[in-house]
Amino acid sequence: MAGRNVTYLSEANLITCVLQTGLAENVLDAAKNCGAQGATISYARGTGIRERMGLLGVTIDEQKEVIRIIVSEEQADRVFEAMYLAGGLDTPGKGIMFMTKLERVATYIPESVLKEIA
Repeated sequence: MAGRNVTYLSEANLITCVLQTGLAENVLDAAKNCGAQGATISYARGTGIRERMGLLGVTIDEQKEVIRIIVSEEQADRVFEAMYLAGGLDTPGKGIMFMTKLERVATYIPESVLKEIA
């Protein structure tokens, strides 16, 4: 491993958003419009209030979309708020979001970017 180094990023947050199926694209677009670089979208099955709200005992789809985005602390609040509003999370049963401070993040960073930072 001679000549290889790990570059760690700090001051980063992970935003996790769990949504009803079909809402992820709008939420992802809102995050990108605020400067988020990318995201991971996965699918999950959840339980909660929505499964009890079905009409005449018909349960509502429990499939969920989960978006995870790593952003700098500087942009975290702006991206979080845009995602929240785009997902309609101020409506009961639409989903939930949370943000976690990350201690360390490592990924490939081009040499030109590293020189700019230094």
